[in-house]
Amino acid sequence: MCGIAGCFGSTDEATINRMLDALHHRGPNDRGIHVTGKMVLGHTRLSIVDVAHGHQPILSEDESKGLICNGEIYNFKKLRAGLEDRYPFRTNSDSEVILHLYREKGPECVKELDGMFAFAIFDGDTFMLARDPIGIKPLYYGYQNETMYFTSELGAMSLAGVEEAHEFPPGHYYTPEQGFVMYYEVPRIATAPMTNVDEICKEIRETFIRSVKKRLLADPEIPVGSFCSGGLDSSLIAAIAAEEIPNLHTFVVGMRDEIGESDDITASRIAANHIGSTHHELAFTTEEYYAALPEVIGKLESYDPSLVRCAVPCYFTCKLAADYVTVVLTGEGADELFAGYHYMKHFPLDKLNEEGRRCTNTLHNINLQRADRMGMYFNLELRVPFLDTEMIALGMKIAPELKVHEVNGEKIEKWIFRKAFEGTGLLPDEILWRYKVQYTQGAGCESLGEELAEKEISDEELARLKHDHPDAVINTKEAALYFKIFRKYHPQDSILKSIGIWSGFDFAEEREKVSGTMDGTFKP
Repeated sequence: MCGIAGCFGSTDEATINRMLDALHHRGPNDRGIHVTGKMVLGHTRLSIVDVAHGHQPILSEDESKGLICNGEIYNFKKLRAGLEDRYPFRTNSDSEVILHLYREKGPECVKELDGMFAFAIFDGDTFMLARDPIGIKPLYYGYQNETMYFTSELGAMSLAGVEEAHEFPPGHYYTPEQGFVMYYEVPRIATAPMTNVDEICKEIRETFIRSVKKRLLADPEIPVGSFCSGGLDSSLIAAIAAEEIPNLHTFVVGMRDEIGESDDITASRIAANHIGSTHHELAFTTEEYYAALPEVIGKLESYDPSLVRCAVPCYFTCKLAADYVTVVLTGEGADELFAGYHYMKHFPLDKLNEEGRRCTNTLHNINLQRADRMGMYFNLELRVPFLDTEMIALGMKIAPELKVHEVNGEKIEKWIFRKAFEGTGLLPDEILWRYKVQYTQGAGCESLGEELAEKEISDEELARLKHDHPDAVINTKEAALYFKIFRKYHPQDSILKSIGIWSGFDFAEEREKVSGTMDGTFKP
């Protein structure tokens, strides 16, 4: 995993170097820059595949073409086998296959890539930018003096002096000749959804296991681990990974106080003991939560309350995991694909799959932004098996009544996904059928930010902030507190304009309309 920065339209090497300085945490192992014509491409590297020789930018043999990439291409070996008789490969890096596939097929090459990525290619006097189908890896761009700048994070983009930064849309590529071209969209909901439980369970098992295993890609000396909160999603990922990696490292965090420890810590021990992982726990206090909050908001590049609340335990989990591994698997996407949010249990069934599709389409600047920023801050690559395009396509085909399914008068979210792994022995029933617990609830820190905001922000200050910043969405004291912290780290108006596109939207209200989540186990 890496950081990229560059420009098309000038040779502003000084600015690109400053942007790379701001991305050092994304790539502490190596750094490269290439200037050609009116283009500059820069790269900071976190070495995972071809540790010894995967330096970027990667250039063609005559240096007329070149690539920088942030991401992983899981099918690179298969693609390489079909290319290496015609193109000389200089590395064993998964990224290099993109360059030669581009030489073979042009910008449409992106359709054959299975992975998460944001990349730039120069080709003589022209160029190409692209981002993966769902937006797992970040990419931003902006214009200044007829030059197009691009990079991995908004903070680095601000150094280019652009008037406004834009998020590069997921599932698109860009060329000067064609503009933005959509090459992928989340599949439309099937008009005749799958209803055969046995067939669906078999397809879920096979697709998901394949998805997890391909994400174990790394050089032998690079350790791969898994989050394991004790909930269904991360625990099942860890269980599958543990069958491939002996003594898999797993990680959980939560609060521990005079009352006791958080639910996730307790549940994760059960899961870790069952799968035989080398398990690590980190218990944080209220004081440590508040001390981390400014750092989290600064790196998150958002002040949205729902996003910030989840980012803090994610920050602590990444901090813990980075002491042991370089790559870690995580469960983002499960609730969107299999109707895991509690409000979905009260959603009209005929609209449930469309709601899941809508939520999947928003992940790129919500949960995936959180995962990327918190992981990369600690030089840690997070991978998301649920967001494999095969898994997404399958999720759009399953009948909604099998996702939220009523058993003995009780509606069970993600029922078909749980059912698919029943009897496999991968997890004990108390974890497989554990109630959905929101990340912050399981970690025991759900209300800490709100409580601090009540102490720190007066009614008068809330009104003043809303008046002084009409483009910002500040609906609560908690949002006001986070906005104040955010502005200390990102005072540039260009960043505020761009982040206003999505920040401040009350995803908690949208997605968790039903409160009072219970902890326990379903009776399937």
